[in-house]
Amino acid sequence: MSALPGAGQAQSPEKREGFTKPRGFERAPFRPNELDAAERCSVDELRALQVERMAWTLRHAYANVPHYRAAFDRAAVKPDDFKTLDDLKHFPFTTKNDLRDNYPFGMFAVPREQIARIHASSGTTGKATIVGYSASDLEHWAAVAARSLRAAGVRPGDRVHVAYGYGLFTGGLGVHYGAEALGCTVIPVSGGMTARQVQLIQDLEPDAVCVTPSYLLAILDEMERQGVDPRGTSLRVAVLGAEPWTDAMRAEIEERLGIHAVDIYGLSEVMGPGVGNEDVAEKDGTYLWEDHFYPEIVDPDTGEVLPDGERGELVFTSLTKQAMPVIRYRTRDLTRLMPGLSRPMRRMERITGRSDDMMIVRGVNLFPSQIEEELLTVTGLAPHFLCVLTRPGRLDELCVRVEARDGRVDRDAAAARLAYGVKEKFGVTITVDVLDPGGLERSQGKAQRILDMRAASS
Repeated sequence: MSALPGAGQAQSPEKREGFTKPRGFERAPFRPNELDAAERCSVDELRALQVERMAWTLRHAYANVPHYRAAFDRAAVKPDDFKTLDDLKHFPFTTKNDLRDNYPFGMFAVPREQIARIHASSGTTGKATIVGYSASDLEHWAAVAARSLRAAGVRPGDRVHVAYGYGLFTGGLGVHYGAEALGCTVIPVSGGMTARQVQLIQDLEPDAVCVTPSYLLAILDEMERQGVDPRGTSLRVAVLGAEPWTDAMRAEIEERLGIHAVDIYGLSEVMGPGVGNEDVAEKDGTYLWEDHFYPEIVDPDTGEVLPDGERGELVFTSLTKQAMPVIRYRTRDLTRLMPGLSRPMRRMERITGRSDDMMIVRGVNLFPSQIEEELLTVTGLAPHFLCVLTRPGRLDELCVRVEARDGRVDRDAAAARLAYGVKEKFGVTITVDVLDPGGLERSQGKAQRILDMRAASS
């Protein structure tokens, strides 16, 4: 196995002092982040490192993964054709179907005895995909996850309550090892047993919670059901990921808990949580750790590479993965890239949705995040919802099932307000079914936002 170029250049996250709850929540402001060596380099230095690591990755994948050798040959490109980052556009994409077609071990680039751990995708969009890690990969993963947590405002010595699922899903162990690398005390609760989550937050007094935003809302509801004041907990920051969420959801969580809510980004096929993270002092886009993962934005239909600032589909090439490198992996996440503010790495705008969770209702494109954005403006509606697609005749229909916050809500008025807002803002006619509080099943991981019943109803 060839040596990885530039592997010793990035330093481990440094130990820094903590910060308190944010101004506006009756707490003093936090201290600014302090950055590691890779976060302080110039853009030119970062690009040079990317070229070096990209060349290594292409050679490594071509030499050791039959799928990539065949795909490169079909595209009439060789690793040595790569000279500059602009040359990457000539190399073929990798899709989730490619990973499924090579299930379980066909995408591995090292002998199986060098695989230190195996994870799998959550399988929310189809058959799960298998991902392998070498010992070196796990070290890099812990380092970028630690950097992510530090960017979120977590500091050495903090107690970190991990409510992501453990096991084959990458969420729990990904942030677990990142928190340990940062020097934190980890509370590995995993998902589920929501009443126990509340009890442990009260008893163990964590500084940070790592969880999906939808499940944090379930924990908040349980706190209020038990008579616990969410703003009175020890929590200072929530590190939220694994599903799209909106700034309106951030505002709700921050107001109800009195904390910072910060986005962490990752996907198992590329690494896991820690591919990028928001800076708690900025909350204006997720920094992608470009010394390990090279991002592109492409047109979802044509595959054409788009310039920074234009919206399209996010594509990643790993730069340091040994066991399972990925070349131009199509994430299906829709976003755009923006320049960094405090770092040379680019920021990713909040993901508006996935190209494969876009609903087309009577010719209009609509994402669950847009429904969420609008329903959070309607007084009396809770942030728990499900989009139900049916086709009773020749046309698609969308019903949004959403919960009332309490029994005093005028449900007809709230439903009319949401339907009007969606029609005015997005041009889609919907029906709204306002359910009792707790009427929708709670997710302990990624929330299901779409129930497609069109095949059954047609």
